Amino acid sequence: MKVLVVGSGGREHALCWKLAQSPKLTKLYVAPGNAGMKAVAECVAIGVEDLDALVTFARDTQIDLVVVGPEGPLVAGLTDRLEEAGIRVFGPSAKAAQLEGSKAFTKDICQRAGIPTAAYRHFTNANDALAYVRAQGAPIVIKADGLAAGKGVTVAMDLTDAENAITEAFDGRFGEAGAEVVVEAFLEGEEASFFALCDGDRAVPLVTAQDHKRVGDGDVGPNTGGMGAYSPAPVMTPDLVEFTMTRMIQPTLDTLKADGMPYKGVIFAGLMITDKGPELIEYNARFGDPECQVLMMRMQSDLLPLLDAAARGDLSGASVTWHDDPALSVVMAANGYPGSYEKNTPINNLDTAGAGDSVEIFHAGTAEKDSQIVATGGRVLAVTAMGPSVAQAQALAYAAVDKIDWPEGFSRRDIGWRAIEREKA
Repeated sequence: MKVLVVGSGGREHALCWKLAQSPKLTKLYVAPGNAGMKAVAECVAIGVEDLDALVTFARDTQIDLVVVGPEGPLVAGLTDRLEEAGIRVFGPSAKAAQLEGSKAFTKDICQRAGIPTAAYRHFTNANDALAYVRAQGAPIVIKADGLAAGKGVTVAMDLTDAENAITEAFDGRFGEAGAEVVVEAFLEGEEASFFALCDGDRAVPLVTAQDHKRVGDGDVGPNTGGMGAYSPAPVMTPDLVEFTMTRMIQPTLDTLKADGMPYKGVIFAGLMITDKGPELIEYNARFGDPECQVLMMRMQSDLLPLLDAAARGDLSGASVTWHDDPALSVVMAANGYPGSYEKNTPINNLDTAGAGDSVEIFHAGTAEKDSQIVATGGRVLAVTAMGPSVAQAQALAYAAVDKIDWPEGFSRRDIGWRAIEREKA
């Protein structure tokens, strides 16, 4: 099969790395890709938002399967455009991708399908939202309704933060994404990431993971796109996985199908494990980043036929096998992230750092200039390792991080701390 992966981040590098191992693969392209992906795929200089060029390339190159990595092109309708051109694609339609593209859409699905989630209200103007928040008090959660690159959510621990978040959203901080907001009740508990492959009717569960959203050690500071992850998430017991599949994922698929928008692709449920059980924080219409990196490290199965079966609409009989060992990924980001940061800073010693069999360095915001790898984004590398325990995987990952010569970068030093505390107990 000839495959095109769309995207340029660490998630797409991990997907390419895993797809490249498939005996069913004849040629792998990635658009636009990054400096790290050249080792496993041919990079094509087409941006993820250039839907016309992506469709033309896939048609002219006779691509058998397109795998869409990021949410933007899904919400913009890339899947619909490719399917109209007769090209098979892994990723939901624009209508189904509203699960990520609109918080209010997802909340409506939850309400109709009886899916446990935080109480909420949806607002289209600042005054009403401010009045509601003042009546509710803090802590409370403010979410830009649309896509905001993982930065549109404010967990406000006091009223001032909540008011500021609402004002900023309606003042245009997130552009169109913040033209409407959803205000949710604050949920207390431990977060987990849950993934399943979907074919429109049924879902096949993947393993669990836990992300670290806050920028600083001890889960402090502003939210980011994700500073690290590990898999499995011990908080997700087999009973909770079963609950999530039967009470959340399947009712969501059934509701979407009944609405004429069957969901094909990967569904990513962000969960809060509260005293009452799992509650849905959000749905995403693609693999998480950096959760995808730890999932791909642990997956034993051939990824390509799984994605192809979902795209064909027939996952019956599909099963996924996994390495028992946990995997852990540490994100290296540019100093200043998630605020402003310097670009085009050189990164050295990557080959030495990633030399071990149990370590892979997935590139996100990198480019190659004059034979030098440079950092071009906020989140730049995902240093990922697998070991017999979370603590050992963590030790391997940080040993690799410490070999990377990049003075302008930083990482959290406590990725996996919850699971390691459980291992010690």
